[in-house]
Amino acid sequence: MSPTAVPRTRHDRCPGALRPWPADDGLLVRLRLIGGRVPAPALTALASVAEEYGDGRVHVTGRANLQLRALPGRDGRLDPEALRSLEATGLLPSRTHELVRNVMVSPCTGTSGGRTDLRPVAAELDRLLCANPRLASLPGRFLFVLDDGRGDLLDRTCDLGLTALDDRSAQLRVGEHPGATVPLDEAAATLIRLAETFLERRGSGPTAPWHVTELSSPLAEPAPPDPRLPDPAPPLPHGPLPDGGRHVAVPEEGLDRAAITELVEEARAAGHDALVVTPRRGVLIPGGTR
Repeated sequence: MSPTAVPRTRHDRCPGALRPWPADDGLLVRLRLIGGRVPAPALTALASVAEEYGDGRVHVTGRANLQLRALPGRDGRLDPEALRSLEATGLLPSRTHELVRNVMVSPCTGTSGGRTDLRPVAAELDRLLCANPRLASLPGRFLFVLDDGRGDLLDRTCDLGLTALDDRSAQLRVGEHPGATVPLDEAAATLIRLAETFLERRGSGPTAPWHVTELSSPLAEPAPPDPRLPDPAPPLPHGPLPDGGRHVAVPEEGLDRAAITELVEEARAAGHDALVVTPRRGVLIPGGTR
């Protein structure tokens, strides 16, 4: 077992819409966003769900996902009407794979800076992940991290990921180590194969590893760091950005409808119909376009 491994005695308990967490104020559900990207209409619709069924606020997480609190239900299951309303937002595209759609991406990718636009890679990774029935059994804590070459996510631990070297290639991340260098158009499929191998190696039951670093031997042969790898960069700061965008810090109590309406209107005025939830518990209103 890896020196960083943590002995497991239970399955992970990460919440989702179909596996909500019972909190003191009601059920908590988490909605996974690929790279934090959320269409403006979906965010507006989610505010309505929060008002009708929950505490009236949309909360964000350190993995750039969304949460609703104080939702109704019984026996550990969400009220059917509340679940149908969540699905109607479009933010629950797969019931079977909702817990494993954990894909973090450089927040500004495709709109400002970076070596390439990783949104197509992230979308393909999500498509392949959800199309593979076996991968629905990945642990809910298993995380993919895609850095577009600016270095802003290099300090985020991950199970699998990549760092763009240019607009055609990337070096994989496999646990704590660099992996092979691959063409970007093959990266998503390669990550899926590694995830399949992880499932084969981890076994099953409550003591099975949650993370690549917990395996008894390396998932893939480590490779030397490519000299084109960037240095780690600080995360996206809150406030106005040089390209005209704005990174808005989300308070601990979350966003109410008025705050969400303001963000959506600002994004649309800048020519964008989607916002990006960031790993710094913020919402990015993009500025420039690639």
